[in-house]
Amino acid sequence: MPNYEIYALKYAGPFFSSGAFLMWLKDWEETVKRNYYIWCIKGSREVVVVDSGVSPELAREKNLTGYINPAEVLSRIDINADEVRHVILTHIHWDHANGVSLFPRATFYVQDEEYRFWLKDQIATRPPFKHVADEAANEYLSSLEGTDRLVLLKGDQEILPGIECLLAPGHTVALQAVAVNTAKGTAILGSDCAHVFRNYQEDWPSALIVDLVAWMKTYEKLRERASSLDLMFPGHDSLMSENYPQVAKDVTKLA
Repeated sequence: MPNYEIYALKYAGPFFSSGAFLMWLKDWEETVKRNYYIWCIKGSREVVVVDSGVSPELAREKNLTGYINPAEVLSRIDINADEVRHVILTHIHWDHANGVSLFPRATFYVQDEEYRFWLKDQIATRPPFKHVADEAANEYLSSLEGTDRLVLLKGDQEILPGIECLLAPGHTVALQAVAVNTAKGTAILGSDCAHVFRNYQEDWPSALIVDLVAWMKTYEKLRERASSLDLMFPGHDSLMSENYPQVAKDVTKLA
């Protein structure tokens, strides 16, 4: 079984908000910091990007603090976004999926249920969901439907030796985490299953909850798969940029 290295690539931030955004119904009076990331799984032969970040157009529209084109951040570790062949979309929120057009040759892996909710279900057009959705990403992915560039997964599935997508609902209807074989053991890129490390450590989710019961079951599932709690990585924690070895500007090695 091949071993992979995992990198966190910060493409925007820092952002500041109430602690209750990152720890559901806790820490209302605290101001906490978060970043926006994509991740890169790098092996001797394969490169897999996890999430696509945000395009320059949407970054300008939202006036994102500290924004850098995710393709530029990838280039700092000698990866050309134009040549990336595998992109896993953990879920279809704007900050994780808007940048799909930055990867013109990639095959995108997303859970079938997640895809069909955001692109086919009228409930996704209601205000609480529309607020975090992204029309550009939906249109791009819809244009790929029926081609070999869009793979709709139905539950847990290994996409390459040592890299498995894991159905992990709670934050969205069918978010998927990624289990990765590394030299340190099985690591979990959980995206917004946890916004920060504390979510995993304290068994307490972040905000934007679609299904709290499912989220708690997801935590059980991911803990069983991870070799240790230290190898469970969240979606937005600034510590991923601060507490791990920096290999290039805005890029740290997690495992």
